[in-house]
Amino acid sequence: MKKITAIIMAVVMIAAAFAGCGSNKTDSANKNTGKKTTDATVSEVKTATKGKLTMVTNAEFPPYEYKEGDKIIGIDAEVADLIAKKLGLELEIADVDFDSIIPGVQTGKYDMGMAGMTVTDERKQKVNFSDSYATGVQSIIVKDGGSIKSIDDLKGKKIGTQQGTTGYIYASDTPENGGYGEKNVIGYQNGALAVEALKSGKIDCVIIDNEPAKAYVAATTGLKILDTPYTKEQYAICFSKDNSELQTLVNNALNELKDSGELQKVVDKYIKAD
Repeated sequence: MKKITAIIMAVVMIAAAFAGCGSNKTDSANKNTGKKTTDATVSEVKTATKGKLTMVTNAEFPPYEYKEGDKIIGIDAEVADLIAKKLGLELEIADVDFDSIIPGVQTGKYDMGMAGMTVTDERKQKVNFSDSYATGVQSIIVKDGGSIKSIDDLKGKKIGTQQGTTGYIYASDTPENGGYGEKNVIGYQNGALAVEALKSGKIDCVIIDNEPAKAYVAATTGLKILDTPYTKEQYAICFSKDNSELQTLVNNALNELKDSGELQKVVDKYIKAD
């Protein structure tokens, strides 16, 4: 009986040894595939509403997000929908003031913020960001034939921007940091109101992202965009610092859209090459 028991134990130990070797080979093979992995799965990730991916935006920023009737369309809306489909979720879009986007994401009311949002050090203290998916250019809108001919003429002028945007942040900074001081910068609820203020002579120029700037100028006579951009920046999607699992999954989906060319197709649909 002791001999039989000893033989059985020996067989078990040999089998276990082979199983261990097999596991190590599998791990090594996985490491060599080069594929990105994540501990999170879609079913495990917490979203504001079960089965939905809630994107919060400010639909006053064509061509990234704007309204066509009651529907919010644009680059960000379509890219978010593609991401949601990859995650097996239904996209839901909330439209709020730009200043309310980050607080809403921080509290978990919304899953992610996507609004042509620039990555800045200040914002990174409050939320996490995906990889960049677009490059933005801050442009300067002026009256055609006005006194502002270049960026060097902005000193002492009344500058309009959309409140909470990087245009406002940069322009209202101190002259030592490249800005023009808070007293010279007015933040409006949206870009359209800033442009109206420029038309009526309340301000001397508007600093805003280039794509909506082109749309505003095309729809308004007597305005133009200066040839020299104010600054360049990167757009990304923001997430709560408490939901890194969702950030990882969305980021992976975003990069798949980049690699497949689907992201560029959406951009090309809304932004025609000059």
